[in-house]
Amino acid sequence: MNLASALHARPRPWMPATSSLLGHLPDYSRDPLAFTDGLLRSGHDVVFCRFGWVRSYFVFDADIAHHVLVGNAANYGKNTRGIRKLKLLLGRGLLTNQGDAWRRQRRIAQPAFRRKAINALGEIMVNAAQQSAARFAARGAHVDDITRELNALTLRIAAETLFSVDIGDDGARVAESLTTALAHFPRLVTAPLPYPELLPTPGNLRFHLAVRSIDQIVCRIIEQRRRELERGGEHKADLLGLLMEARDPESGEAMSDRQLRDEVVTMMLAGHETTANALAFTLMMLGKHPDVAAEVEHEIDTVIGGRAPTAADVMQLRRTRSVLFESMRLYPPAWTTVRTAEGADRLGEYPISKGAYVYISPYALHRSPRYWRDPDVFRPERFDDEEQAKARPKLAFMPFGAGQRKCIGDHFAQLEATLVLAVLLRRLRFSALRGQLVELEPSVTLRPRGGLTMSVAPR
Repeated sequence: MNLASALHARPRPWMPATSSLLGHLPDYSRDPLAFTDGLLRSGHDVVFCRFGWVRSYFVFDADIAHHVLVGNAANYGKNTRGIRKLKLLLGRGLLTNQGDAWRRQRRIAQPAFRRKAINALGEIMVNAAQQSAARFAARGAHVDDITRELNALTLRIAAETLFSVDIGDDGARVAESLTTALAHFPRLVTAPLPYPELLPTPGNLRFHLAVRSIDQIVCRIIEQRRRELERGGEHKADLLGLLMEARDPESGEAMSDRQLRDEVVTMMLAGHETTANALAFTLMMLGKHPDVAAEVEHEIDTVIGGRAPTAADVMQLRRTRSVLFESMRLYPPAWTTVRTAEGADRLGEYPISKGAYVYISPYALHRSPRYWRDPDVFRPERFDDEEQAKARPKLAFMPFGAGQRKCIGDHFAQLEATLVLAVLLRRLRFSALRGQLVELEPSVTLRPRGGLTMSVAPR
């Protein structure tokens, strides 16, 4: 039997019941995390769902996920509705582009993300974190929204590492605009209409104004840098400078201003929103587990003492990194990824046809009882045991994606998060408010809905 005829043969994946003309789309739109978690609890490796007319498969087996994202990645593109809508904000940056255009951009950008280049930015990260720690200490014991404060910190780090400038008031505009755009994004993806962004609704108008505000700020910074270079100014060793200097090793081409805009906006989103959320959830978990927080404080005191941390310290902060990884296991900022089958294939024993959507959720894989004992329990020691880590399938833990589309800034994010934690926890102790219920908001990233209130006290 050839593959084409096998598509009509059994076995077929399990499908949950639905009575809607739109299939499972209303249930998914209402609560994507609860819907995905329900499919995970069914115990099936692959689950079939219908979102309108789109055939969709949810994968809960790490080896099958590896086949999609690594082994046969050439057959699985990013031509999904979510990516098409995300392009309205990010353009054709590394996150949204694909094919030859993506490979060219990746070749140009790669030198800017080499470990040595990123480690050199550690001092900027530490200086910004120290100023935030001082503001926390001066303000008092109550922080209404720790997520907002961490977003301001990571946006400042993103701006200084990208542009070598403190964007000041523009930073508040960018943060507000990104928040507005991200809040509206799920409606664009799940709307039953083909082009919902064209309707003059209040939400759409706010979304487009937010994108325009971001464009104005970023394009002005790129234009200013171009003028400086034309006047004979020196290239700066920030990420924008590295991207402007970079050339495709095959063609010798440089990035156009539009490509620079798309990459810069992508890095601003990926470089501050995801890290801020990871830090917020980490501080939340430490606040709920004071015994673990004490272990992290002891490690920071032992490794760093009274001085400022450096990139060279990160590998010695093993307990701190384990806590960060365990928090990202439970609350991965990049909580889901979707691919489109470019041709017929199999997901394990199940044949799928061209055009099918394949959903792989790090949030689900990270909480799967087949890979994690007591998966909903916070246990940082999971990442202390190298033998346990080797025994797990590679994609049982994938906070930065996998394969050739793995996040290019994964080392940047890990370095920044670890250094920020080291600075904050050396001076301050964060406590979760008793009885506070944290609701999750799964948009482009996973974040606490409505923010996260914590109390802060000097150590």
